[in-house]
Parts: sequence; structure tokens; C-alpha cells
Amino acid sequence: MKAIGNWSKEILLILMALVFLSPIYIIFINSFKNRRELYENTLAFPEEFGLQYYTAAMERMDFFNAFANSIYVTVVSVIFIVILSSMTAWMLARSDNWVSTVIFMTLIATMLIPFQTIMMPLMQLVTGISRTTGIPLYNTLSGLIFMNIGFHAALSVFLYHGFIKSIPISLEEAATIDGASKFGVFWRVVFPILTPITATVMILNVILIWNDFLLPSLTLIDKELRTIPLSVFYFFGEFTIEWNLAMAGLTLTIIPVVIFYVLAQKYIIKGIGEGAVK
Repeated sequence: MKAIGNWSKEILLILMALVFLSPIYIIFINSFKNRRELYENTLAFPEEFGLQYYTAAMERMDFFNAFANSIYVTVVSVIFIVILSSMTAWMLARSDNWVSTVIFMTLIATMLIPFQTIMMPLMQLVTGISRTTGIPLYNTLSGLIFMNIGFHAALSVFLYHGFIKSIPISLEEAATIDGASKFGVFWRVVFPILTPITATVMILNVILIWNDFLLPSLTLIDKELRTIPLSVFYFFGEFTIEWNLAMAGLTLTIIPVVIFYVLAQKYIIKGIGEGAVK
């Protein structure tokens, strides 16, 4: 009976894996088909595996420019999120007073607010600031990076805060006795210990920012500023949808983040387990 139970669990897990992998299979297979093949049977293999639709999709998307924009926005955003969130979490964890508690709980509460409820007031505020002060927040990559930092800080502070609570304060006290400043204590003692949770914060934010469509669609207007998700969206027209090119574009979008996730997935599990639980 125990063997039957183990087999049934394995079969169930395999079926669940197939269900989750089926959208990727459909996207990948249909990226090689022409319109006739695609409409005849979306699940069948194509008559031939050619790269003509990938070439056409890359040209229509201005792929390399969009890829560079996505890389720039993602890397710069994640760097600032890691630096600012880790420092914020450290100060909140080591400040034993009601003010730090209120600030931390407020940050956590913002995680419960759907972006869709604030996106229109946010755009009105951003365009108003850009017009009155000249600060380039709207229709610029720097403005998108600034908003990414704000929207992704709460989750990062939460993860860092839980991890920092597990670090013995005696290490920091010893560094202070040796003459280290607050800045030195954090960067020379605390931050190196945060490596596992830093890896998790980086991976989660890379995936979220790379795949983000809604905020860039509201913020970026010029074609040369489009990120990869925005470029793929323009295969879906008002009256026609170029499914084969769209599937090729989606595959090109998915490949980098899938490779990144596969290489770094163990750090996600380890970091969340050590940070959020402790």
C-alpha cells in the first residue's frame, strides 16, 4: 500500500508539472508555425522548425534595443532596491522603538494595496511633477527605475528584516568597540552576512521587474524606450493578432528569465526559508 501511495504521488506531481509546462510548450511550438498550421492545430508539431518568425519578430520588436532597455531598467532598479532596502531593514530591526515599528508595519501594509487602485493617481502625480519641476519622471527610463524602487521596496525590506533579526547583535557591538562607524558596521559586518537573502531579493525583483508590463505601459511612450514586454504587446493589434510572431516574441522574452531562474532557484528557497521564517 505504501508503494502504491508513493507511485500515486509521483504520478500526481508529473501531471501537475505537465499542466504548468503546457503553456510554455504551446508558446514554443506555435512560434515555428505559419497561420494555417497555427489555426489548424495549436498542439501539433510544425511542419518544419525554422527561425524565420524569430527573425521577423526581432526586427519588428526592435529586439536588441528593447533588450538593452530591459537590462538597464532591471539591473539599476535591483541595485538600488538591494542597497536601500537592506539599510532600511537594518535600521528598523535595530531600532527598538514604536516609530520603527510603525514604519515597518506601514511598509508591510502597502504590500496589500493592488497597483491597479493607485495607477491613475500615480500617473497624474508623476506628470504633474514632471511639468512643474522639470524632473524627468514621465516617459523616461530613470522615472521608471524610480517607481520600481518604490513599488518593490516593501517586499525587500520585509525579507531583509526577518533575516537581520537572526543575526547576533554582539557582532555589531564588537565592531563598534573596535572603532567602526555605523556605516562601517553595516557594510563590513552585516551586509556580507546578508548574502543568502540578498540573492533571493535580487532574483525575485529581477523576475518581477523584467516581466512587468503595466507600469512601463503607463510610464513609457516613445518607441525607443520600450522594454521587451511592451514590444511584444504590439503584435496584438486592435483588429488582427499576428500569433506566430507574438509567440516568437514571447519565447524570446521568456528565455532569459527562465535561464536566470533555473540557475538561481536554490537561492530563492534558501533565502526565503532563512529570512521570512526567522
